Amino acid sequence: MNNDSTKAKVELVTTVQRRRRWSVAEKLEILVEAEQPGMSMSYVARKHGIAATQIFKWKKLKEAGALTAVGSEEEVLPVSQVRQLQERIRRLESILGRKTEEVEILKEAVRIGREKKLISHKPLRGIEGFE
Repeated sequence: MNNDSTKAKVELVTTVQRRRRWSVAEKLEILVEAEQPGMSMSYVARKHGIAATQIFKWKKLKEAGALTAVGSEEEVLPVSQVRQLQERIRRLESILGRKTEEVEILKEAVRIGREKKLISHKPLRGIEGFE
């Protein structure tokens, strides 16, 4: 009963391989194949030598629009980097708001000082906005 058709196939890996890089077109092709009626993600994954979880991840990214960005030749940033940049923008906008408020307060102080003749009407040379 031990013939060749019932023996399990064993694959021996003798080299260290780097991660395979799949192009957007290849990922989409695999996803289309996996989504065909009667196909399973596991079968398609085994057929292409990848983990089924990888296909599920590609499907999730496709639904989120990530593969579209890659396909459009635009730079794609990690979410963590986007969050860091958003936080930096928020901090800079906050600083800019405080500095703008300080400038407005100083301008108002100069205006009041001039009205009460506490400050000379001669232009202050070298200071932008006061000339």
